Amino acid sequence: MKVRAAGIWFALIAMSATVLGCGGGSPGTMPAFRSGTNAGVRAATSGSTKIQHVVIVIQENRSFDNFFATFPGADGTTTGKAAAMPGSIAESCPVKITKPTTIPLTEVDLQGNGFPPSYGYPANEDLDHIYSGFQIDRDKGKMDGFDLEGGGARGSGTPACTYPYQYVNPKDIAPYWDMAQQYVLSDHLFQTQGSGSFTAHQDLIAGGTQLSSSEALIDTPSYFPWGCDGNPAHLVTSVIKRATRKVYEFGGPFPCLTYSTMRDLLDAKSVAWKFYAVRVYPYTDCPKCQGAGIWSAFDAIKAVRYSPEWKNNVTRSNTDIFTDISNKKLPAVSWITPNGWDSDHPATKSDKGPSWVASIVNAVGQSSYWDSTAVVIVWDDWGGFYDHVVPPAAPGWQGGPGFRVPMLIVSPYVNAHVEHTQYEFGSILHFIEDNWNLGTLGRNDANSTSIGNAFDFNMPPRNFKVIPQRYPLQYFLHRPPSNEPLDTE
Repeated sequence: MKVRAAGIWFALIAMSATVLGCGGGSPGTMPAFRSGTNAGVRAATSGSTKIQHVVIVIQENRSFDNFFATFPGADGTTTGKAAAMPGSIAESCPVKITKPTTIPLTEVDLQGNGFPPSYGYPANEDLDHIYSGFQIDRDKGKMDGFDLEGGGARGSGTPACTYPYQYVNPKDIAPYWDMAQQYVLSDHLFQTQGSGSFTAHQDLIAGGTQLSSSEALIDTPSYFPWGCDGNPAHLVTSVIKRATRKVYEFGGPFPCLTYSTMRDLLDAKSVAWKFYAVRVYPYTDCPKCQGAGIWSAFDAIKAVRYSPEWKNNVTRSNTDIFTDISNKKLPAVSWITPNGWDSDHPATKSDKGPSWVASIVNAVGQSSYWDSTAVVIVWDDWGGFYDHVVPPAAPGWQGGPGFRVPMLIVSPYVNAHVEHTQYEFGSILHFIEDNWNLGTLGRNDANSTSIGNAFDFNMPPRNFKVIPQRYPLQYFLHRPPSNEPLDTE
């Protein structure tokens, strides 16, 4: 996921041109509320909670420790484990790790600046965050392989050395810390798969990427757009197979998929939904723009792409959410993905992400929707950055659970607290399914504990306090679209 250096970018184009051919709630029920933060709270199961709108805000490429290493009461750290570097890596690194050790995390700004000038690794460079990189970082549960990963989203660049061992200065992401201090910060949310954005975004609409009982999508397609608008001659996916638990890179199908998603459950119960994203440019329309719409997850869902829902339920501008809030047309369930420059992606050299998210939260908070809404903010993958918490189980045949990423829950029906419950991406879907009595997709949504235990529906709605932001809403509304390729993983 990034705007890449020219050499790597053209290498990816050339490569793609050659490719031609655990535990928790049960399905459909709210899990029992644990003793602790919200002891004794009960929630309804048939759409009768006070939440009538769920807005899922999806940001990019940050581990929990990278953003909340020092948050009071959270499971964070400012030191990390590092494995001994083989000579081939050590000779390229200004800091050479010759034996297993513990090293400090370097405090940086949101754009990755903060390492000494002599360090040598460029700030804002992308890091390895596909499944093979996940396995290197995890190192069989030792969580010490981050100094062994490569640069670039697929790990094929210059060795990352100790660059992944960093955390962002809280002042640089003040809106996120403000929300965490006022509402809920989850410190044990794990990715459904240890991989990058394509599968993460599919997990957030479908609860998994299983093509069959023996095969699932993993990593990213060979080129973009990542969906039905791609070029069938050159665009294929990677798969992981149950029998071998190996990834077959670019050995999967064209990503115009037929598996069920939350759309099917929502439509069956006539629950309104919308996916707010920037325009997807078909491969024939705008060669330089083809990466601009890769985070529009329903472009990969055939039943949506080739139906009226592509026009009615999927936007061409993510700022449409502000119009819908103003016009009292916010649907019951919505997802919103960013423009690349607002995504928190470390390679964009941008500090706009926190203000972008604050704009969404403030728009909801200052509207008539506040008393009936939960805004869930999540980062799609760890981006190659260090995190110290071992995922709750060894990777299953589908490549997960993956690493921790931050999650914030902003709602008038939560008390300020750090939520330590183990969640996965399916936990968000599980709550939606329960809240509207939708049934279940039967994937990670069914096997993950609902986020419902973070709420207190016995409390009166809290008053909203505006989240201060560096860039105002008007900046995002009036800025021309970049139409630049945003990402690759």
